[in-house]
Amino acid sequence: MPKYKDIDYTLTRSGRKKTISIFIERDGQVSVRAPELLKMDKIEEILESKRLWIYKGLAEWEDLNARRVEREFVAGESFLYLGRNYRLQIVKDQPKPLILKNGHFCIKGSSLSKADELFKEFYREKGISKIKERIKFYQGKLGVTPGQIRVMELKHRWASCSAKGNLNFHWKCVQFPLSILDYVIVHELTHLIHSNHTKAFWNQIDKVIPDFEERKQWLKVNGAGMGV
Repeated sequence: MPKYKDIDYTLTRSGRKKTISIFIERDGQVSVRAPELLKMDKIEEILESKRLWIYKGLAEWEDLNARRVEREFVAGESFLYLGRNYRLQIVKDQPKPLILKNGHFCIKGSSLSKADELFKEFYREKGISKIKERIKFYQGKLGVTPGQIRVMELKHRWASCSAKGNLNFHWKCVQFPLSILDYVIVHELTHLIHSNHTKAFWNQIDKVIPDFEERKQWLKVNGAGMGV
């Protein structure tokens, strides 16, 4: 991992990019995305100019993640799905190890040892169908057609768009309220038009989701509470 003075960061280069971008990612990682041929001394010069902004962003990330919710797989614990909390019930027998029914997540007692993976499998399975449904709704509004769509474990981000137009979404996204999931989806679809977070990029999102700033802020504040 590259390091500039006391700042550890990841560096991604792309022939599509014309300007450098610096982000504090979902997991607190400092991420630098730069043009393919930009020299390292120029990247470090920009890191130096953004040093105070980076410190502020990391401090804010630490503060928000201090509220992280640690869930246990015990009866009565609540787990999120599309913005709603559902309490966990432990049952003796049912057709599948984990199901959502009658307002509860129900898990077989004999499957508790693998509850973490069962929940992630549930979110991946539900996520791919819901996300494809919402992409179909919004792609016509934006006039784009994405490539492959996947729901998976992403290290740094909630979602990503590849140079080939493939879209990846973190399985945690299906825990968001639908309005926030829609924001993430529109954000990634807009990258099929504008690869960088330019003014034109945000103007395009604004045409589809006029209150995107509020949704973006919700995600920033509440994202740490997602997980199992």
